[in-house]
Amino acid sequence: MPTLFTKIVTGEIPSYKIFEDENFYAFLDISPNAKGHTLCIPKKEEDKLFDLDEETYLGLMRFSRKVAKAIEKTVPCKRVGMAVVGLEVPHVHVHLIPLKEMKEMTFQHKIAMSKSAFETLASAIQSNL
Repeated sequence: MPTLFTKIVTGEIPSYKIFEDENFYAFLDISPNAKGHTLCIPKKEEDKLFDLDEETYLGLMRFSRKVAKAIEKTVPCKRVGMAVVGLEVPHVHVHLIPLKEMKEMTFQHKIAMSKSAFETLASAIQSNL
């Protein structure tokens, strides 16, 4: 059965897409820790990060770096933090979180954003890729 993230990649579930290429997809987290919180995923389903083949793993890191640089240009922050937890959805995903404070990495600190705020932010990040 396809994961939630595979359904996002195929368009069955809408997302605020930031960027994609033939192997990877980046979109805004709809329950963000901070403004600009983005998820980067391989299009190929794999549950655990270290079960990815080396080429896909390294490709995901390159892809995530490119997206993080665009986030950093768009969202005022001290740095973009990265986390790979993966317990919520059984599909590898890298969290890129613009940080001003450590609490933004806790996954217990959430912010609310409107649909238009998500759309505007996604467009702004895209323009910095």
